[in-house]
Amino acid sequence: MTTFRNLSQPTGRTIHMDGRSCHFFGGTAYLGLLDNKDYIDLFKEGIDRYGLNNGTSRTNNVQLGIYAEAERFMAGRFGFEDAVLLSSGYLAAQVAVKSLVENRSVFYAPGAHPSLWIAEDPKVGLSFSAWKTEVVDKINNSSESDFVIISNAIDNLTPELFDFSDFQNIAEDKNVLLILDDSHGIGVLKKNALSTDLRVLRSMENIEIVVLASLAKGLGTDAGVVLGNAATLEKIRKHPIYMGASPSSPAALYALVHGNRIYEAAFDKLHQNIDIAKALFSNLEGYHNIHNIPNFPVFTSHDPNLYRYLVQHRVLISSFPYPLPTSPLLNRIVISALHEESDISHLAEVLMSQHRLKL
Repeated sequence: MTTFRNLSQPTGRTIHMDGRSCHFFGGTAYLGLLDNKDYIDLFKEGIDRYGLNNGTSRTNNVQLGIYAEAERFMAGRFGFEDAVLLSSGYLAAQVAVKSLVENRSVFYAPGAHPSLWIAEDPKVGLSFSAWKTEVVDKINNSSESDFVIISNAIDNLTPELFDFSDFQNIAEDKNVLLILDDSHGIGVLKKNALSTDLRVLRSMENIEIVVLASLAKGLGTDAGVVLGNAATLEKIRKHPIYMGASPSSPAALYALVHGNRIYEAAFDKLHQNIDIAKALFSNLEGYHNIHNIPNFPVFTSHDPNLYRYLVQHRVLISSFPYPLPTSPLLNRIVISALHEESDISHLAEVLMSQHRLKL
């Protein structure tokens, strides 16, 4: 079978390989900004203004103003007091956990991304619901007073949007820092907003929330962000990871700051496409065990033959064993803002044709 591991093109609507063209329904570029001409032109405008990169740390005595401007922009955009930008989501996660967990008991959620690990895999074997109940009980019955809870905001593979409202049951005399990784949901499920509703928890005096994210997914920017209170983020700015790392490309941040009109148009197109896909996939009558959650452009299936069948019909999706290397294949069908209705209709027709073959 054709391998797609040595491409020399953007992973947009279509993939070209060995003289063939495949519809592409994979990856994590949900809003399609990586192959959006207007957004690319804005990035080029940033290059003309700032150059290709800026290889000096954020503590250097000579600074480009776009970095502070972009941090103010991101804080305001997502409703936080302050924001810190780094060159990747991985660094954003590492600097958050390593600078904020000192002298606190730490609870990891099941499936927490490896970038969130302080050291080795915490290996939490509970379901998310059972884990929440256990954490609340352990905190409330502990003699300690300061805690950190670390979790993904969304599981993009299953997929599942996590609900953190149970943490309002934590006793008022317990101080909790909730660190959430929203890399796959920020600006994707809700326009210019986080994926999960944190309003109740943010109103509680004993719970502080820090959100971090890779911006390379939906927002099409090679950077990572940490959002939170100014005093907390000042601790991050004093950490060696932040002080020693080169920042993201200034041109990328220029596009991020000035591309909101392009982002909002892409967001609207994405959600139109999600609605089209849900309507078309509903005709499959449960075949393929396709699973989806509201407003998220990922549809998953454990059908072991799905990937090979789709490739034979010029449709390429993400397919890999999950959650373990020995697990069955998890097929991840990703709708993006780049897709046209005809692309999604073709996918649905191919899925239905396999269904008919099984009858």
